[in-house]
Amino acid sequence: MLEWKAFFRSASFAKNLALKILMGFGAIYFALLFIAMGVLAYYGLKESFPDPLVVINKYLIYYFIFDLVLRLALQKMPVMNIRPLLTLPIKSATIVNFSLGKTYLSFFNIVHAFLFLPFAIVLLINGYDVLSVILWLFSIIFLFYINNFLNIILNNKDNLYVLFLIVVVIFGASQYYNFFDVTLYTGPFYQSLFDIKWMIVVPLIVLVVLYYVTFNYFKSNLYLDAGLASKHDVAKTENFTWLNQYGVMGTFLKNDIKLIKRNKRSKTTIFMSVMFLFYGLLFFGDLIAAYNNPAMHMFAGVFVSGGFLITFGQFVPSWDSSYYGLMMTQNISYRDYLNSKWWLMVIGTAVTAVVASFYLYFGIHIYLMILAGALYNIGVNSSLVLLGGAYTKTPIDLNSTKGAFGDKKAFNIKTMLISIPQLGGPMAFYALGYYLINPTAGLVFVALAGVIGLLLKNKAFDLIVKIYKKEKYAALDSYKQKSA
Repeated sequence: MLEWKAFFRSASFAKNLALKILMGFGAIYFALLFIAMGVLAYYGLKESFPDPLVVINKYLIYYFIFDLVLRLALQKMPVMNIRPLLTLPIKSATIVNFSLGKTYLSFFNIVHAFLFLPFAIVLLINGYDVLSVILWLFSIIFLFYINNFLNIILNNKDNLYVLFLIVVVIFGASQYYNFFDVTLYTGPFYQSLFDIKWMIVVPLIVLVVLYYVTFNYFKSNLYLDAGLASKHDVAKTENFTWLNQYGVMGTFLKNDIKLIKRNKRSKTTIFMSVMFLFYGLLFFGDLIAAYNNPAMHMFAGVFVSGGFLITFGQFVPSWDSSYYGLMMTQNISYRDYLNSKWWLMVIGTAVTAVVASFYLYFGIHIYLMILAGALYNIGVNSSLVLLGGAYTKTPIDLNSTKGAFGDKKAFNIKTMLISIPQLGGPMAFYALGYYLINPTAGLVFVALAGVIGLLLKNKAFDLIVKIYKKEKYAALDSYKQKSA
């Protein structure tokens, strides 16, 4: 009831409601997509394998590990505003049960039902034993809820999802190159959930134990002076005195470097930037037929070098939201402030472009596309993401990864319009040169757009500074609002 009231009374109620409706349509789309996958998986595998269920069980280990990786990176912790409740006559067990209960209906749990339930129905239609199918399906559900509670227990371990992702990559590569096949050991376990009826007891017991451990962990820390108290790390002094030569801009650069090194959310942007670096493999490796065209290759070239620029730049000035009000009371030049962010993004883009040299494996032209994309990012997109940041009034909790892959307040008509030249611009320039002249001309067009953007940087900054000043008080007001 309290959370319903918080939702309806929120200052951003209209935006929240519109977002919920949009998310509803998105949920329907993904539900239909998963249902189709669940139905077609059986018949698609049946063409090549005698028993599709055996194949599914063989590779389920990858599905569950990847599910855990996504949960650790994206799923919100079951935290509500419980401090005021601690002074009321409400039992601690009730508060904890409610907080944990909220995760039962999480998107990360429900979405799998749209995949595995249709698959189970298809199994029944094709003559599989009814009781065995039902027990297997419930075992799979229990395993997903095991991931749910593992995520809750492990969520305070910074960047643990990186470790699990590395495990998936190592297992996958080892199996692909015939070094070690983990499915030889995990496949029989998942298959036994179907073949041996009493095996459902195993995931059920693990689930009950994990719930008990999670419940007691939260209950034992349900105190203002314990688990709910703010954590304070030992302060470390890092002067970065070599940046003093750049004056006020150097001071801002030092602050941003310290912010990136010390906080959970900002560290996540580094991880995401690395992930963007390998995004081009989907395009240049011909893994997806729809991506195998010149315009999409240029799209990938921009993304490969623009990971840090996109993930960091889109949330300027939100990175400083916790003390933005204090900053605005000081004699601070917006140009110096934004220029420091610009240089940080430029350096990140340049470093990424150099590291991406391994794409030379696909040919010199592919790497030149990445370099042209990097130049476009530096000359054009660096200014565009700063411009979009003026309209992205999203307060950021630096100690949490929540919203690391996007935020509801980041979606508005202005930021959407700004994203068109960011993504569509290089694709259009390259396609224009590619089809009218030759592929090299396409690269020249993209690079030339980047150079022109650099030449017009000062003019662009004049406009951006004016917009930041205009949006200043709206940003300050937004940073004071709490999400519903």
